[in-house]
Amino acid sequence: MAQVGVKHKSFFISIFILAFLAACQTEVKEKPAVIKPTVDVPQFNADSAYSYIAQQVAFGPRALGTKGHEECAEYLIDKMSAFTDTVIVQRGSVKTYDGKVHAFQNIIGSIKPELNNRILICAHWDTRPIADHDTKRRDEPILGANDGGSGVGVVLELARQLNTMDPKMGVDFILFDAEDYGQPDGYRPYMENSYCLGSQYWSNTPHVERYYARFGILLDMVGAENAKFTMEGTSMQFAPTLMKDIWNTASALGYSGHFVSKRTKSIVDDHLYINQIAGIPTIDIIEYSESTPTNFGHYWHTHKDNMDIIDRTTLKAVGQTVLTYVVQEIH
Repeated sequence: MAQVGVKHKSFFISIFILAFLAACQTEVKEKPAVIKPTVDVPQFNADSAYSYIAQQVAFGPRALGTKGHEECAEYLIDKMSAFTDTVIVQRGSVKTYDGKVHAFQNIIGSIKPELNNRILICAHWDTRPIADHDTKRRDEPILGANDGGSGVGVVLELARQLNTMDPKMGVDFILFDAEDYGQPDGYRPYMENSYCLGSQYWSNTPHVERYYARFGILLDMVGAENAKFTMEGTSMQFAPTLMKDIWNTASALGYSGHFVSKRTKSIVDDHLYINQIAGIPTIDIIEYSESTPTNFGHYWHTHKDNMDIIDRTTLKAVGQTVLTYVVQEIH
């Protein structure tokens, strides 16, 4: 995932945001949503999403330049090809904070690519090359079951289910690479924008010329047990209505225990560049923890980020909320 003060997630966009820092921790009161019964919404299959996560983790760490990264890319391309109408693999190279040059692959699946009216659902699929927040084996790559695997698992299941319908809008699913190869704390010299390299590349050079989507939804760290998702500040700056509508949808579905109507600080994640560069209003559904200094889960950037922390109940809450909202929008 991206960072926060410590990871690329403590990114305050302007003095204006700083002025509202106190408000960022206040509760956002919204009227309960009334979901219009205009179309039958299928049940999100959390077991399928879980299996997609497990398969990714079975490849081992998926950091840039690793065997697991290469093998997982083939798996994800195969899955996306099965679940969407067309697949484009955007390949390129990026220079990381340590001076190395790495090949990357953004994997893009599209439903009804011929339609101009589109929405975007995305996640990152690479994993952290170091366990810089662990107390041991800090130089070794992590498995990234939640930070990397969970968002992809939910995206794949959404693609599978939405492709069985006949949407009146096109849907693009993007799995961004090179998100988590960012500069660790204290590393010098400092490199600006060292995280989210795949989404920065795509935002500057989209897979389709003049690409635009009505809105985007980013899924990051969406599978941990008892995870809480708050109204993250960057999302609220660029797409407040979208965020409130999705949180209201979650509440109407009975998932307010996971989707908490409280605004919290801005973070740097893939959605920042999609908003700033591509100009697509995009929100980030990402876990927020009150109990850690980073405000990410205790497992974040450690070897504890494995299948033991993945919970089907959380996957169901996130997947069903997004599926319900998207189905209502595309029909």
